[in-house]
This record gives sequence, C-alpha cells and structure tokens, in this order.
Amino acid sequence: MVEMKTKEKNHGQRVKGGLITMPFIFANEVGEKLAVVGFQTNMISYLTTQLHMPMTKAANTLTNFGGTASLTPLLGAFIADSFAGRFWTITIASIIYQIGMVSLTLAAVLPKLRPPPCNKDETCQEADSGQLAILYISLLLTAIGSGGIRPCVVAFGADQFDETDEKQKTSTWKFFNWYYFCMGASMLVAVTVVVYIQDNIGWGWGLGVPSIAMAISIIGFVIGYPLYRNMDPAGSPFTRLVQVCVAAYKKRKLAMVSDPKLLYENNDLDASISISGKLLHTKQMKFLDKAAIITKEDFAKGESSPNWWRLNTVHRVEELKSVIRMGPIWASGILLILAYAQQSTFSLQQAKTMNRSLTKSFQIPAGSMTVFTLTTMLLTIIFYDRIFVPIMRKITGRERGITFLTRMGIGFCISILATLVAGFVEIKRKHTAFSHGLTYKPHETIPISVFWLVPQYSLHGMAEAFMSIGHLEFLYDQSPESMRSTATALFWTAIAAGNYGSTLLVTLVHNLSAGQDGSNWLPDDNLNKGKLEYFYWLITVLQVLNLIYYLFCAKIYTLKPIQVASNDKVDGVELEPNV
Repeated sequence: MVEMKTKEKNHGQRVKGGLITMPFIFANEVGEKLAVVGFQTNMISYLTTQLHMPMTKAANTLTNFGGTASLTPLLGAFIADSFAGRFWTITIASIIYQIGMVSLTLAAVLPKLRPPPCNKDETCQEADSGQLAILYISLLLTAIGSGGIRPCVVAFGADQFDETDEKQKTSTWKFFNWYYFCMGASMLVAVTVVVYIQDNIGWGWGLGVPSIAMAISIIGFVIGYPLYRNMDPAGSPFTRLVQVCVAAYKKRKLAMVSDPKLLYENNDLDASISISGKLLHTKQMKFLDKAAIITKEDFAKGESSPNWWRLNTVHRVEELKSVIRMGPIWASGILLILAYAQQSTFSLQQAKTMNRSLTKSFQIPAGSMTVFTLTTMLLTIIFYDRIFVPIMRKITGRERGITFLTRMGIGFCISILATLVAGFVEIKRKHTAFSHGLTYKPHETIPISVFWLVPQYSLHGMAEAFMSIGHLEFLYDQSPESMRSTATALFWTAIAAGNYGSTLLVTLVHNLSAGQDGSNWLPDDNLNKGKLEYFYWLITVLQVLNLIYYLFCAKIYTLKPIQVASNDKVDGVELEPNV
C-alpha cells in the first residue's frame, strides 16, 4: 500500500511528494551520469594508456561493460517492483556504485594498482591479473549500481506526483522533460569538464571528482527521505503476468462469457496494485479474458482468494494486455538509437579528418563534437516546455500540448532528416578531399571545417529531445503502475538493443559491400575511399520504413483506460489512438 498522505491540515502535516522532492532526486541522477559518462567517454584511453591493454582487449572490455550495464536495469527494476521498493533500491544501488567508483579512483592513484608508466619507444608492461581483477570488479560494481539507479530514478521521481490529484497530475509530464534536461546537462559537464580534468590534470582527480559528486548526491537523496511519496512493492509483476498466461491456457476450451461484467473482479485483492486506479476491460486479445472466467475449481474450500494459477481479476489480465500492447511501440524506438549511435563511431571518424582548428593553438577534440548534440537537446527541451507546449495547448486543448505518441513521431521525422543530411555532408567532405589530392592520404587533414558536421549532430540532439523523452513518458504512462520500474528499464533495454543493432548492421554492411578490388562502403583504413554516404542513406531508408511501421502501430494502439479510485470515474487519459 502507499504510505497514506491525506491532507491533514489541522495537524500541520504536509502532503508528501511534489516538486520539493525534485532537487534530491535529480541530484542522484546527476551524480550517476557524471560518473558514468565521465568515465565511459575516456575509458578506452584509460585502459590503453594507464593499464597498457592492447586495443582489441580494451575494446572488448568496453563492450562487455556496456552490455552488462545495459542489462542490469531489468534486474534492478525486478527487485524494486517485487520486494525492495524504489527508494531502497536506488539507495543500495548508489552505494554499490560508489564503492565501484572509489575502487577505480584508488587504482588510478595508487601506483601498485596499475602497471608502471613507460615511454613510447618502450614495450609497456600490461596490467597483471591482480590489477585487472580490481578493474573488472570495479566495473561490475558500477554496472550493478547503474542497474538499480537507472530504471528506478525515473519511476520514483514520477511517483512524487499523485495521479489522482488533478493539480499534481499535470506536473508528471513536465517531470520527464526536466529529468532528461538534468541528465543531458550532467552529460555535457562530463564530456567537457571531467574529460578535460582526466586529460590535463590526471586520472586521480578525473575519477575522484565524479566519485565525490556521487557521494554528495547519495547523502542528499537519503536526507530527502521524509519528503518522499513512497510506493510499497506489490510482489513480483512477472509472476502475475505468467499466472494470467497459465490460467488463460488452462481455460482455453471454455466458451467466452457473453458479458464482460461476468468476468472476475475483486477490488480488495487488487488494492495494492491499483492505487492510482483500476484498469478497465478492453476488447483486444479476448483469449486472455478466459483467465478471468470463474469456475468452481478456482477457489479452495474455505478460501476467499482464488488460486491465481487458475483465476485472475480483470485488472491483472489488463496488466498483461497493456504490456503486450506496448511492445510494438517500444520496439520502434530501437532504430532511432541505432542512427544516434553513429555519432560516436563514423561521425567521430569524419571529424578526425576535418579541420578542427578554432585558433592557431587550439583544436576541437573530435570526441567533443557531441557537445553540439547535448546543447541542442537541452535547448530543444527548454523550447518544448516553455514555447511549444503553450502554443499547442491553445490549438489542441490538451494540457500536454500534444500526445506522447505525436511527440515520438516528430522525433522520428527529425532523425530521418539527420541521417539524410549526414550523407550529403559526407559527399561534400570526400569531394573536398579529392579536389585537394587527399583521397589516398587518410592521415592528412582535409581543408573543410568540422562545423559542417554540426547540423547532423544538432538534428540528432533535437530528435532525442522529442523521441526519447516521449518514449520514456509513453513507457511510464502506459505500463501497469506496479511495473513502472520495469517499464523504464525497457527504455534502457531499447538503447542497448539499438547499440547492438548498430554493431550488427555495420558488420553486415562491411562484409556485404566488400569488393574484390578491396573497395568497401566502410573501409578499415581510409574513410575517404569508402561510401559512408550510402551507409547513412541506408539508415535513412530503414528509418522511413520504421516511421511507417510506427504510424501504423500508433494508429491502432489503444491507450489504457483506467478508473480512478478517488472519484470512481474514468480518468482523463488520452483515449485517441491516432498520432
């Protein structure tokens, strides 16, 4: 049950939750992002220059760490939704993450925990098994910690706004904008300030600063405990989903009831998983409704509760339907992440070949081009919240301005434009290289400004501000309330799937485009001889097909109908399935 938060004004007690809790919650997210991005951005450099790892081994370590960190949110969400609750999951996970960061910092500071330094003309001594063990344990701890923080911070923050209170409900969608803004701002600091400290001052301070920030954020988050609106876990949501499937299968031969009102409902048994409201019956996937058909075998003698492996309430059946309906929309977000992922690979390689000089003595680091993505994303969020929504609110009459489905659709269109533009910029870059006789000189700087890449970086940032936030909002809003940590974990899983999909696509294109004369769309040694523009336009075509798929899914999608417990009427959710 929820900790009761009645407005006891006579006793001077305030309602828990609300905007006052946001600084404490955002601080935890900022600390985690500073540490994660600040380390990951430069991790390959740390592994090769400080631990003297071979490039291949370092790359595999980076990939394995990233894959593990992308999967652990599912575990963290399961723990939070099943028995631990979101506050304690975030707190314990943050402490685990802190231990991992302190361990990494100590390894960077203490000489015995890393191999001795060497000159460029010397054969460097690799880290020994003990030193590598400290590295791997530290990375594992940070991956486990991220798994508890990432899915729960979003859901926990949104929990602070009571959906049965009309005044607070309008703040929920704004929360997602400002959550993403804080995340983007901390990432911007990480890729600039933290990376600068690592490169110019040292890894001890470069890892120590995020560690200190994380420690402060944990203390602040815990101090805010008396203010939080805490949702108690209601048991394993996965068990309930499986129970509905098993019950529907056992009763597959039963005839469907003529009236849905005859299906089993029990508000008392569902109270802990329907605090914000009860899910109403929908007409889709009627075969699952058989799990709610009552038979005499469903109740043991003298028991008021049914055997859940034979009989489930309508609310529990609708939980499963909601999850299934979300699947196609969730999957549509994977391709946008695939397109976005090219910024850290081929777009970065493009930047390395271009003129990056701002002055005679200063060059923009190729890896810092993501600053344009992050800056545009932050500006777009401000524009969306302060200008776009008020204008659209007057046009549509919606409090949110537009639905999250429409927001996602806009993001998809901008992402298509980003990869389309990237292809034309690559043609311009190669033409300049050819006209200056640099096609076969991959290590020479091409006399074309790196700022030609700004449009594609900026468009990706704009697309993320629309699509990714809309995606996150959709997953939280449309998931069963007892599975919201799991739903936000799916957001991170989509990011992992997009990155893995990028690896698969690059591998396939590299292998299939290889010619007998050594030509390749994506050559290993000289981007000037490749056909990177074809690769960008292939992604553009895939995104167009994905947009068509998304529009179809959004057109037939049924938003979950919910009956609010406080006033016993259907909640004002957006019931139009159209984008």
